[in-house]
Amino acid sequence: MTIGGLAGALLAPGPALSTVPLAMASLGTVLVMFPASLWMSRIGRKTGFITGALSGIMSAIISMAAMIQYSFILLCIGMFFLGIYQAFAQFYRFAAGEVVLPAFRTKAISLVLAGGVVAALLGPFLASFGSAFFSVSYAGSFLFMGIMASVGLLLLSRLQIPVQSMEASEHVIARSWKKVVFQPAYLVALFSGASGFGIMVLGLTATPIAMKHYDFDLPQIATVIQLHILGRFVPSFFTGKLIDRFGVINIMLAGILLMLAYLALAFSGVTWGVFTGALILMGIGWNFLYVGGTSLLATTYTTEEKGVAQATNDMSVFIFSLICSLGAGPLLNAYGWKTMHLLLVPWVLFLMVPLLWLAVRKKRQDNAENEVTLPLQ
Repeated sequence: MTIGGLAGALLAPGPALSTVPLAMASLGTVLVMFPASLWMSRIGRKTGFITGALSGIMSAIISMAAMIQYSFILLCIGMFFLGIYQAFAQFYRFAAGEVVLPAFRTKAISLVLAGGVVAALLGPFLASFGSAFFSVSYAGSFLFMGIMASVGLLLLSRLQIPVQSMEASEHVIARSWKKVVFQPAYLVALFSGASGFGIMVLGLTATPIAMKHYDFDLPQIATVIQLHILGRFVPSFFTGKLIDRFGVINIMLAGILLMLAYLALAFSGVTWGVFTGALILMGIGWNFLYVGGTSLLATTYTTEEKGVAQATNDMSVFIFSLICSLGAGPLLNAYGWKTMHLLLVPWVLFLMVPLLWLAVRKKRQDNAENEVTLPLQ
């Protein structure tokens, strides 16, 4: 994310196409997400995760070749393979939730996402350091990306999945996918998670290009991205506890308020402090929406239904991401940094509507259940 847009801007035929390589990553994720989920439900998580890591290595090799050959098309292909890596990696959090007792599911999901703290510390540093590692711009950045994927491959080769988590392949899906997907709680979780992810991708994709336009150098840009990623993943150490205490809907509503604060700050100026503060707020808001949405989603399907349910959700999330990745460059080019964020305000405000509706619906159901049980007490 740190150098994808910058590399695209270097090789793209025009400014409006600079974010296409990152959009290709989202496209790769969208196309592979559904078959990856169904395939892993048959052959197991380990083989799927290893396949993803191998795709990450391929992405690094092709992207390095793109920078050496000065080929925009090759860079897009390399980023497409990165999207395949992302497609498989999206199921890490689900895998963690599947091998623990239901009472610990939210904490397990949160702690897996907390691993993103490593990404926050290493990713932008390696991207910045690698950008000048060779005479060819950003070739070293992609080399380090390949090394990290290789380390992941070694770790995954020793992964052990408890037998009970593989039981899904032995059963027939209990409900049709329509009955699973069209549950109110499922739809609210999907819309909230996809919107939070899409807004985050749009803002994050545009940030390096906008900061470059305002004459910030790569180390300054990398630091902003680093602090943003910390904002996204550090809260995961306690988001699970917050959800247990205050409820998933309240935490997701708090995430929306943080997103509104991000938009307001981004609209207020273009200093380094404004970019930093805005991206941190956006990261925390994303965390609350994404962890909350994943936790809410996990209550809507059974073990037998997880393949379709998880794939439909994550595929929808990355369709939003793809649209926002493709839209970031043209929106930034047409309206500028400030106005682009002003246009997002109605979308973020509307996010509150389904969550408040679900909260009211749940309260009515609880009241109805209490009325039924009271005469029996």
